[in-house]
Amino acid sequence: MADQYQSREERRKQLAAKKPKKGKGKKSPRGTFKKIFLVLIALGIIGMLTGVATFAFMVKDTPKLDEAQLRDPISSKLYDINGKEFAEVGSVNRDYVAYEDIPELVESAILATEDVRFYDHNGIDVIRLGGAVIANITDGFGSEGASTITQQVVKNSFLEFDKTLSRKAQEAWLAFQLERKYTKQEIFEMYVNKIYMSEKSHGILTASKIYFDKELSELQLHEAALLAGMPQSPENYNPFKHPDNAEKRRNIVLSLMNQHGFITKDEMQAAQAIPVESSLVKAENRETGEDQYDAFVDAVIEEVQAQGDFDIFSDGLHIYTTLDQDAQTHVEHMLNSNEVVQFPDDEFQAGITLLDTKTGEVRALGGGRNQQAKRGFNYAVDTQRQPGSTIKPILDYGPAIEYLQWGTYHTLDDKPYTYSDPKKTPINNWDNKHMGPMSMREALAKSRNVPALQALQAVGLNKAKDFAVKLGIPLEEIHESYAIGGLDKGVSPLEMAGAYSAFGNNGFYTKPHTVKMIELRDGTKLDTAPESQVVMKDYTAFMITDMLKSVLSNGTGQAANIPNLHVAGKTGTTNYSSDVKKANGIPNGAVPDAWFAGYTTNYTAAVWTGYENQKKNYINSKDQKIAQQLFKNLMTHVSKGKETADFTVPKTVEKVAIEKGTIPAKLASEFTPEDQVIYEYAVKGNRPNQVSDRYDRLDSPSNANASYEQASNEIVLSWDYNGKADGVQFQVNASINGGAAQQLTVTGEKSMRVANVVAGGTYTFTITAIKGEQSSEPASVSVSVPAPVTEEEEFEEGEDEQGRNREEEHEEDDDGDQSDEGEGDNPGNGNGNGNGNGNPGDPGTQPPGQPIPNPPGTPPSP
Repeated sequence: MADQYQSREERRKQLAAKKPKKGKGKKSPRGTFKKIFLVLIALGIIGMLTGVATFAFMVKDTPKLDEAQLRDPISSKLYDINGKEFAEVGSVNRDYVAYEDIPELVESAILATEDVRFYDHNGIDVIRLGGAVIANITDGFGSEGASTITQQVVKNSFLEFDKTLSRKAQEAWLAFQLERKYTKQEIFEMYVNKIYMSEKSHGILTASKIYFDKELSELQLHEAALLAGMPQSPENYNPFKHPDNAEKRRNIVLSLMNQHGFITKDEMQAAQAIPVESSLVKAENRETGEDQYDAFVDAVIEEVQAQGDFDIFSDGLHIYTTLDQDAQTHVEHMLNSNEVVQFPDDEFQAGITLLDTKTGEVRALGGGRNQQAKRGFNYAVDTQRQPGSTIKPILDYGPAIEYLQWGTYHTLDDKPYTYSDPKKTPINNWDNKHMGPMSMREALAKSRNVPALQALQAVGLNKAKDFAVKLGIPLEEIHESYAIGGLDKGVSPLEMAGAYSAFGNNGFYTKPHTVKMIELRDGTKLDTAPESQVVMKDYTAFMITDMLKSVLSNGTGQAANIPNLHVAGKTGTTNYSSDVKKANGIPNGAVPDAWFAGYTTNYTAAVWTGYENQKKNYINSKDQKIAQQLFKNLMTHVSKGKETADFTVPKTVEKVAIEKGTIPAKLASEFTPEDQVIYEYAVKGNRPNQVSDRYDRLDSPSNANASYEQASNEIVLSWDYNGKADGVQFQVNASINGGAAQQLTVTGEKSMRVANVVAGGTYTFTITAIKGEQSSEPASVSVSVPAPVTEEEEFEEGEDEQGRNREEEHEEDDDGDQSDEGEGDNPGNGNGNGNGNGNPGDPGTQPPGQPIPNPPGTPPSP
C-alpha cells in the first residue's frame, strides 16, 4: 500500500509538473469577471433597496387622493399692511365642461402642448422624464420639468410648489394612484377645468368665453392654440394685456401641433398669420368687475405668479401684502370723481403708484379712471409711456454727479445746440428759447433740454444706461434722445416711483413690490420681499434731491408744492412730432403725456396722465397740471398727522459759495457782490479750485488833492494811481455840505476842474478806480469855498483893523518892539489837502444837499 500510495503521489507530482505554470501576479480573467458581475449585482440590489427605501420615505407623507380637491380649487386670502384681510381670490369664475363636450381640435392643441403621449403612459412619461433628467444634470435641478397632464392635476390639487426631489416623488406616486383610480378621459376633464387661465378664471371653457365670447365648439384653430398655450404662464400670455407674448406662444403651439401630426403645415402657417387681437373680445364689451382694490389685487396676482409655481386661485394661500387701505381708497376716490381734480372728460386716464420710500413697498395703485373691464389694463403697472423730463435725474444729472462728481453749481450753457449724430440734428427747449449759462440746479428746475443733453454727453451713454438700469428702468439700448425722455419702449409709474425712491432713500433701491410673505397650506412661510441694494453714492442721492426741491419751489413743478412739507420732484411732458400734429389736427402746445414724480422721506409717488388713444385725444396746456395736482393731493393726504423729516446732508457733501455765470464754476471772492453769489453743494474734496477775480478790488487812487482858485472860482481836483493802469478809469462823485453824492464824470485822466462852485460850500469828492465789474475802495478829499463878505462885515472889519493899529502903536510906544508875524492866516483862503484837513473857511449858508451847480468842464461865469 505504501508503494502504491507513493506511486500515486509521484503520479500527482508528475501531472502537476506537466501543467503550465501561472505567471506571478496574474489572475484568471474568467474569475475576475465573475467577481465584478457579483459585485454589480450586489450593488444593484443595494441600490434598488436604497432607492425603494428612499422613495418610500419621500412618499410616506403624501396626501390621500381627494376627489373634491381634484375638482374644486381652494381660494387664497389677501391681508393688508396691518394684517387685516381685505380680499379673497378664488375660482368663483368657472364654467365646467364635460369630456364629451371638448372638441377634438381643443384636445389636440392641449395634448400637443402639454403631454402628447398622455394616452400611452401610466401617469409618468419615461421618455420625457429622461430628457428632463439630462437637462437637469447639465443645466441644474429644476431647469426643465417632465410633468404629464396627470402629474399636473395632482400637483395643482395636493402638493406645494417647491421644486424638490421629495415633492417630485410624491407627485409621481399620486399620479400612479390617480391613473389606477380614474380613466384617462376623467383625468383630462379634471385638467381642462382646473387650469388657471388669468382674468381670475379657471378652465378652458371659461377662458373661451372671456377672450373670444365663444363656446369651445365655435373656436377656430388659432384660438384653440392660444388657449392651449396659456396655462404655462397665464399672466404673461394674457392676450388682453400682452398680445405680443400671446401670439408668440400661440405660434409655438401651432408648430407643435404640426410636428406631432395634428395639423398640416399649410394649416399651421395660415393660423400663424392671423393677428391675435383680430378675434378678441373688444375692451368695451368685456365683463365688468366689482372687486375692491382691483388694480392692487391685479398686481398681487402677477407678483405671486412670478414668485414660483403658484396658483393664487386654487392653492389656498395666505398672502401678506403691502397695501395701505386708507391710501388705496383715497387714490380710487381721486381718480373716479371730480371732487379732487376736475378732469376734462371721461376718456382722460391716469396711472398712480404710491410707495414707501424706504422699503419699496407699494402702498396704493391707481390703475386708471372709470375702469369697466374686469382685470382691465392697469395704467400704474402695465403702461409703457415716454417719461419726458422726469427721466433727467435718472439719465442725465444723476450719472453726472455719480461718475463726474459735478456739484449742484456746475455751469452748463443753454445755447443753440445739436445732437452728435451725423446730421447734427438740433435740440430745442420747450419754449424754443435759450437762457445762456446756468447752474445744473437751475437747468433742472426750469427743465431745460440743452443742458440735459450736455450732461448725458459728458457722462457717456453706457454709464448713463447702467445707472438707470440699477434704478429699475429696463433699458435695452440708449440714444442721445433719451436725455429728454424720448425712450423707445417707455416706462410705467411703478418703475418711475421705484427709481425716484432711491434718491429719497440715500441711494438704496428696493424693487417695488406688493407682497411681503406667502404662507402655504402646510404653514410654510416664504419671505418674498426683495432686498435693498446700494445703487448710487449718498452724495448723488442728496444733491439730486436738493435740486429737485428747487423744481417745486421756483421751477416747473410749483403746482405740486406742499407748504410745510419737505418734498422733491420733477415734471415731465412729451411732444408730438410735426407730422403727427399735422395729420391729426393737434394744436401747438398740446402734449400726449404729462408726468409728475416726487417724494418725501416717507412716501414716493409717480403719476402719469394722458389718453389711451394719443392721436385721437391730447392734453391741452391747462390739463397738463393735473398730474401735479393729483400728486399734491395724494401726498398731502398720506402725510397728514405724520412726521416727515427733511433730507439730511451726508458727510460726503459740503456747501460752497459760487459766483454766478462762471464757466467753469468758480468760488466767489470776498469782493463778489452778494446778489452774484449762489450757495450750492459739492462732493467733499471736489469743490472748485479757482476763486473768481471778476470782482476783485483794484488799487485805490492815492494823494487826492482839492484846492480852490478864487480868481477862476474853480476847484482843482487831482490824484495819483500806483496800480496797473491798463483799462482803468476813475469815477468821480461829489457832494456839497454832506448832501447826496452825484457822479461828476468817469475819466481816464488823473485830474479835473470843477467850475462855478458855490461860495461858502464844503465839497467832498470821492475817486474810485473801475475796470469792467471791478472797483477799488474810494479815495476822498474835501475843500471849502470862501463865503462872500457883506458891507456890515467890511465896516466891522475896518473898525477892527483901526483898533488893531492903535494897539500895535501903543505896544510900540510901550516896548519899542514890533511883532514879525500876525496871529493867524486869512480864514477864507480855501486851500485843502489830500486828507481834507485844510482850513475849512466859512461854510456860508449853503444848505445840505445843494446840487452841484455845473457839470465838469463848464467855464466860470463872467
